Amino acid sequence: MVRIAAVGDLHMQEISAGMIKPALNRVNEEADMLILTGDLTQHGRLGEAAVLLRELSTVDVPIVAVLGNHDFHDGNEGNFAMLLAGYGVIILDGGAIELSINGLTVGLTGTKGFGGGFGMRTIPDFGEQIFKNMYREASFEAAKIGEGLESLETDFKVVVLHYSPVRETLQGEPLEIYPFLGTSILAEPIDRYGADLVIHGHAHHGSEISRTAGGIPVRNVAMPLLGRPYRIYHLAVPTSAPEIYAPRR
Repeated sequence: MVRIAAVGDLHMQEISAGMIKPALNRVNEEADMLILTGDLTQHGRLGEAAVLLRELSTVDVPIVAVLGNHDFHDGNEGNFAMLLAGYGVIILDGGAIELSINGLTVGLTGTKGFGGGFGMRTIPDFGEQIFKNMYREASFEAAKIGEGLESLETDFKVVVLHYSPVRETLQGEPLEIYPFLGTSILAEPIDRYGADLVIHGHAHHGSEISRTAGGIPVRNVAMPLLGRPYRIYHLAVPTSAPEIYAPRR
């Protein structure tokens, strides 16, 4: 079994020092890895990233992260990601990594993702150039996920996103902002290539648990939604249990 601690939307600022570090001290005992699903900081500033790193300083298990829209705000996302990577945080932006845990292999791929809406209301590749650009940005992010999943041959496959690939984990948010919280374009490669778990954030007032159209478990781990520093999920070899990835309450 592999134990994953996951959380997103920490929105760390300079005044946030010490807010989550005591709780994160337990991660080493409770989980085999920590996944962060973006919006690690409020504005994407390097000073905020430094605060985040101090909060993570006692975490010894692998830390895997994607960036969120807030982390792009300052326009310094490249240096932001390099700073975190320099301290051992694995930043996903396409591609894939493999971790060996408890005799099992876990493959992870991830990226920020993008918005665009869901189902028949998904933004089309049509009309004004700005809307075409939005469609192509979402498709570009989805292609990263597809390439990563296709490359993996591991016991488990995990997809890490900031934006949601399904509308169900947005329930609780105003309908008007659904297109800004995710898009079903992201779910297409997930169902095409398969995965064992999809983790995202971004929807602070959404719902935690859903599945893609193909039945793949999706979990929204935005910290404002969870009301706690992280949630633990279990990846286990197939059993007769109807829900292998049930979150620990």
